[in-house]
Amino acid sequence: MSVIGEAALSVFLELLGGKLLDSALNFVADHKQLHPQLKQWKSILPDVQAVLDDAEEKQIKNEGVKKWLEDLQDLAYDVDDILDEFAYEDLRLKLKKLQVQASTSKVRKLIPTCCTSSNFTPTSFLFKNSMIPKVKEITDRLNSLTTRRSSLGLSDILSQAPTSKGKQPRLQPTSVVEGAVEYVGRHKEKKEMIELLKGDTSNGVSVLSIVGMRGMGKTTLAQLVYNDATINQSFDHKAWVCVSDHFDAVNITCTILKSIDPDSRHENDLNLLQVKLKEKLSGKRFLLVLDDIWNENYNDWTILRSPFGAGTHIIVTTRLQIVSSIVDPLKAFHLDKLSDDDCLSIFTQHALKARNFDGHLQFKEIGEKIVRRCNGIPLAAKAIGSLLHTVKYHGEWERIYESEIWNLPEEQCGIIPALRLSYHHLPSYLKRCFAYCSILPKDYEFKEEEIILLWRAEGLLQQKAMPQIKYLGNQYFQDLVSRSFFQTSSKDKSRFVMHDLINDLAQVVAGEICSKLEGDKKWKFSNRTRHSSYIVGSYDTVKKFEAFDKVNSLRTFLPLNMSVRWPYLTNVVLADLLPRLGYLRMLSLSGYKITELPDVFENLKHLRYLNFSNTHIKCLPDSLCTLYHLETLLLNRCSKLQRLPSKMENLVNLHYLDIRGANSIERMPFGIDKLTKLQRLTDFIIGEGDGCHIRDLKYLSNLRGDFRLSGLENVNGEDAGEAKLIEKQGIDRLVLYWSEKFEKASRNKEFQEWVLDSLRPPKKIEHLVIQNYGGAKFSTWIADSSFKNMLSLELRNCKNCKSLPSIGRLLLLKDLSISGLDQVHKIGAELFGENQSNAFASLESLCFDIMLNWEEWDLCEDDEQVSKFPSLCKLSIKRCPVLLGRLPTILQSLQKLVIYECSRLVASISSFHLLCELSIVGCEELVDEGSLSVQKVTSLKHVSLSNISKFNISEERIMLRFANSETFYISGWKELGSLSQIGLRSVGHRFITIAYCPQLVSLETEEILQLDKIPGVESLEIRGCERLNRLPEVLLAFLFITRIKLQNCPGLVCFAESNFPPALKELKIEYCVNLQYLVDEK
Repeated sequence: MSVIGEAALSVFLELLGGKLLDSALNFVADHKQLHPQLKQWKSILPDVQAVLDDAEEKQIKNEGVKKWLEDLQDLAYDVDDILDEFAYEDLRLKLKKLQVQASTSKVRKLIPTCCTSSNFTPTSFLFKNSMIPKVKEITDRLNSLTTRRSSLGLSDILSQAPTSKGKQPRLQPTSVVEGAVEYVGRHKEKKEMIELLKGDTSNGVSVLSIVGMRGMGKTTLAQLVYNDATINQSFDHKAWVCVSDHFDAVNITCTILKSIDPDSRHENDLNLLQVKLKEKLSGKRFLLVLDDIWNENYNDWTILRSPFGAGTHIIVTTRLQIVSSIVDPLKAFHLDKLSDDDCLSIFTQHALKARNFDGHLQFKEIGEKIVRRCNGIPLAAKAIGSLLHTVKYHGEWERIYESEIWNLPEEQCGIIPALRLSYHHLPSYLKRCFAYCSILPKDYEFKEEEIILLWRAEGLLQQKAMPQIKYLGNQYFQDLVSRSFFQTSSKDKSRFVMHDLINDLAQVVAGEICSKLEGDKKWKFSNRTRHSSYIVGSYDTVKKFEAFDKVNSLRTFLPLNMSVRWPYLTNVVLADLLPRLGYLRMLSLSGYKITELPDVFENLKHLRYLNFSNTHIKCLPDSLCTLYHLETLLLNRCSKLQRLPSKMENLVNLHYLDIRGANSIERMPFGIDKLTKLQRLTDFIIGEGDGCHIRDLKYLSNLRGDFRLSGLENVNGEDAGEAKLIEKQGIDRLVLYWSEKFEKASRNKEFQEWVLDSLRPPKKIEHLVIQNYGGAKFSTWIADSSFKNMLSLELRNCKNCKSLPSIGRLLLLKDLSISGLDQVHKIGAELFGENQSNAFASLESLCFDIMLNWEEWDLCEDDEQVSKFPSLCKLSIKRCPVLLGRLPTILQSLQKLVIYECSRLVASISSFHLLCELSIVGCEELVDEGSLSVQKVTSLKHVSLSNISKFNISEERIMLRFANSETFYISGWKELGSLSQIGLRSVGHRFITIAYCPQLVSLETEEILQLDKIPGVESLEIRGCERLNRLPEVLLAFLFITRIKLQNCPGLVCFAESNFPPALKELKIEYCVNLQYLVDEK
């Protein structure tokens, strides 16, 4: 038995009976038939709303109450649609009146005002009369529900007894320090799995299975093993695939291949994919997790695992024992219920941020009762604990424990009662938000902003619930995260996902109101369905959309693309389906390969959200500008879109306009200043001759988030100042963008300096980018210490600037990137600013690129009073061909150094004792002549050395810094005869690559292997070394090497003196034209 949206209706009805209904009453005040009926609605709705709490409890066991709630929910949506029609017409007439007033003529002034009132226009009269039958039908349904309410015995729970919360004891602070949640209860399984995974797989693929019911922690256990540090050290590659109930061998194999080689192309040919995968994994240790498998077909499993061989371990998680049997595991781990103690630990960590009740004795007895009713299910303990996290009253814990919903057997409703109770105790404004998320497919990963925009479109964000919260949607979302309804994705920390069990819960509480098409399931949506989604296929044909045949009042049309590139959409959707979905609030066609939109938007007056991102559309129909309620318009990556509609000023409710990547748009349309509700505008484009339009920004005072100003070469300083950029306190990332065409006559240096001076951002700015600026100097405000929140600064392609601002004054700056400043010859003291004793105190990353005339970097190192770059971890200098001298020696925290094509630079790493990653391609000299002891120097983990003119490092220092790297890459050393010539050895590295060293004869001249140090080499690749004639004689002592690749080495005659290394799995030899035999049999 499904549970309807129930008490969440309370907020809905309260909204309908509030401002919406009041506005409609005002609009029809002069209409003798409509006004009395709407007044009747206003009197009935509160009476219905008052019994919803009672109905919420009774619907579980009373089918009549459940049916009453279903009908009430339907009615609420229909009432909302009608009130929205009134609101739309009212707004349309007001906008029309404003436009008429703007072009008032003398003739019009002679017409009496009574005849020009919006309520007396002929179209208004006709509209109101057309609404009479709709309103009467709603009135009849409301009266029927009122009668049924009485016969069902529903009563007002809230009026029965006064609250006594004020007398209840509050939770007192304790000495327990809040810490990270600890995973409990599966330590034994984790330890055993790790030991098995480290074992030998020479006999073929090894499989471990984790089996258990929903919510038992199967995926969590797999994650713990997958991310264990010792596992990371034991495998060359890892991949995680969420299989779910749609077993697609092509997609699974493609995902695995992408994990190993991100550059691999998407293929639909399973054979081709498996051949590529087998090649990539040859000789590799590989860990694969196949999460949540349902498929019971043995042949499918056999085909899927065919590319894997020795060295591959697979972890399978499943709810089905038969699946575990089919995969033939080395061992199956059956997850039973947790002990009460472990369940208690999970519960208290989420409810009290403590490991037990010792510091919260007032909750101990009731808490232990709640834990026992969680029945050993970790997800239930986590969900109920999160629910009680903010509850400070003992009586509230008692009420949750005593709820009769606990006692419902799971099989009666298909959902764990504890989780349904978590939903039951959500604030009503969150219930609707959560239930709406039932349209998301299982395993779908979503971003916070993505969901918030959908909630807004459906009217689910009600400021009255939390009037003090500025960013209401973010607060709603984080509330659901904190209560474990949403969880951070294990694959992408910027995304979230709903646990399968939580997704089931959402579907149950949403009922038929929310429906989704998944996989190849064939069904038709109910006529009650208001919100729908489906997974996009490569070709979405007419047959897929037969599911929408019965839908009359759909609000959400949401295709979700999980993996398909440029899918095709049948024209039937555009030409036939959309025009009849007249109640849509949300419409997305994102990602489809469509070039033209139908001109049907006058029929879709309720729309709040449109998403045409990543389509091929060239223009937007003018009828789109009749969507007076539209709040969100997404045109991200619409690269062929040439212009925005000319009448966009009519979209007075627009909050969000995303035109990132729509690079063919040349200017903003006239009247953009009328869109005063805009909060997110990704780009404001000033076209040639439109410079004065930057003044329109003055009226967009609510802008926040990322904002880019483009076409600044078309603006003068006076107009720029009128934009009032400094007043827009919500902007946290700002891009100031001029055209790349510096040669244009209009690019006057002084004018551009004036413009930049006039575009000072708000003090709270966190990220600033200045690109293609053509002035000779930067504005002083850039380095103003009042920018106390500035975290990153990028100066790109400012070709005329001769010096840098005093950026060192920005004390919280973490990332600084400077590129394309052609006129800068010297960087010195000006970078730090005067009297700066702690310059760049927080800077962690410093990058220079394409500084073609930069010759000198003077960090004033002799000034001992000044501390510079104390936190710098990464330094990158690329394409600075005339930079002379040495690197600064004061970078004590440096961990990563990148030098690229700086042929006159001496790269001295002597004082960088924490350095662990070094990449040098083209420099004058590499120097390491320090005297630091072994204890104070970190051995390099990743080394890449190419085209270095001089290598000036002692053998002692080489052994200290270069002897034990994870990856070791040498390329383009023209004079290198052997590694030992410069003191290097092959012994200590795991992955060695040597390329294009024309004089290389052998790896080492002294082929004497130290008995106390067995070579740890696992992979050796040599290519383009023309004189290489032999490999190490002691190749057999390379016990761990599994892969050797030799390419374009014409001097090589013999591969090995005696035999192959014992662990060798892959040997690839290409274009070694003089190779005569693999093993020298002599």
